[in-house]
Amino acid sequence: MGPPKIFDRALLRRRLSRALTKGAPDFLMKRAGDDLLDRLLTVKREFPRSLDLGSPSAHFSEAVVASGRAPPLRASGFGGAAIIDEEVPPFAPGSFELIVSGMALQWVDDLPGVLAQVRRMLAPDGLFLACLVGGASLVELRAALAQAEEEITGGASPRVSPFVDVRDMGGLLQRAGFALPVADIDCFTLRYDSMFELMKDLRAMGAANVLAKRARKPLRRDVLARAAQIYADGFSDADGRVRASFEIVWASGWAPHESQQKPAKRGSATMRLQDAMKSPRES
Repeated sequence: MGPPKIFDRALLRRRLSRALTKGAPDFLMKRAGDDLLDRLLTVKREFPRSLDLGSPSAHFSEAVVASGRAPPLRASGFGGAAIIDEEVPPFAPGSFELIVSGMALQWVDDLPGVLAQVRRMLAPDGLFLACLVGGASLVELRAALAQAEEEITGGASPRVSPFVDVRDMGGLLQRAGFALPVADIDCFTLRYDSMFELMKDLRAMGAANVLAKRARKPLRRDVLARAAQIYADGFSDADGRVRASFEIVWASGWAPHESQQKPAKRGSATMRLQDAMKSPRES
């Protein structure tokens, strides 16, 4: 029995393809691409074979090139040099020294399985760098929609996709077999004239609700109007503009290799923890 179907991935591919054709807003991918470039510039490795897995735009591939490396192979379910299913990538073990992925893996049904596939595709001492939309994103929109629908219809339907929690990401990397796993976050706030302007941006990016068990009926106008009022009352600044929180979760890990740092063996310490915690005066 496979993993549960969380997302309607066929609908996601159609929406993303349409959004890219129409010139979707790219501020999130641009920010993430700049961050990827900064991270790659700190790594003194060549990475002759690299893969851009699932990224909806060329920002991550361009960041790899800007860091002085060869252009990566772009592969995703809706565009790039290779059209693939990100959950079952068709590449042989050890095919790449570098795999990057931008704003794509939050929409896979089986994230642990995908991470295991990525680990398999990396050559020894290869690097994986990815970012996903984090669980603290759009908390204001979630709260406003849920409260308005509960008030008016007596029950709330899932309207915003669930996202990964940074506290789980390190464990998922370790479980997939990565060495030196690291997870960190980039949190920031954008401001909009209204809730409707935020929702307009999300739709333009192809990031509207793609849950497999999403509500089939669109939100009623009275629910939307009430949600906008709740949003403005609870999450606006003095100038009347509303805040929208975003969180980008970054994940990195290496394919194991004998040259990498190893944790010290248990029992090999030369000082007791009790002694190390003493103040200089106590010593």
